[in-house]
Amino acid sequence: MRLVIADCTVDYDGRLTAHLPQATRLLMVKADGCVAVHADGGAYKPLNWMNAPNVFTDHGDKWTVVSPKGEELTITLHEVHSDSAHDLGVDPGLQKDGVEAHLQELLALDPEHIAEGLTLVRREYPTEIGPVDLLCKDANGATVAIEVKRRGEMDGVEQLTRYLDFLNRISDLAPVRGMFVAQEIKPQAKTLASDRDIDAVEVDYDVLRGIERPQQKLF
Repeated sequence: MRLVIADCTVDYDGRLTAHLPQATRLLMVKADGCVAVHADGGAYKPLNWMNAPNVFTDHGDKWTVVSPKGEELTITLHEVHSDSAHDLGVDPGLQKDGVEAHLQELLALDPEHIAEGLTLVRREYPTEIGPVDLLCKDANGATVAIEVKRRGEMDGVEQLTRYLDFLNRISDLAPVRGMFVAQEIKPQAKTLASDRDIDAVEVDYDVLRGIERPQQKLF
């Protein structure tokens, strides 16, 4: 990961246009190619960003980031205060809470509760950036990568997008489509999923527990 603190201006040209006037900001370039612009506030959310895959070009005092859809992020560096790179290694991934882990387990037992015709290939299918929750085949034999959350938010869609990028590089699996599954999915997450051609599916945890296989029951 590369971290740069600099006085910069930022311009976005895509589905709309946006401009950030000159100010001191944190610029983050992740190993997967994601570029994010952060202010000293606003919690985790960047002011602007460009997800992988993209084409990142460092011109010295100007960075350009271009997406496959032609969106372009231009970051002009006026003064660099700090520029450092760090190898974070392979992240083990988020440890799921009991409900989320059990939800994944129940869906793995019968993926047809997500969509008719789905069959499980493997749980926790590994990628270079962490495991995708469920890898399945649909009724036509196509590969489906499924990310399971208790509450579906935009960061979960982003996570699945990164997994799909890596999975679609594997010729034996590609093309791989994505499904984002949760008990409740936020409207913004549904919109982002639709934009990424990812199916968003809500499931009822209580109903799933009611159809649990006998050997899985704890009472």
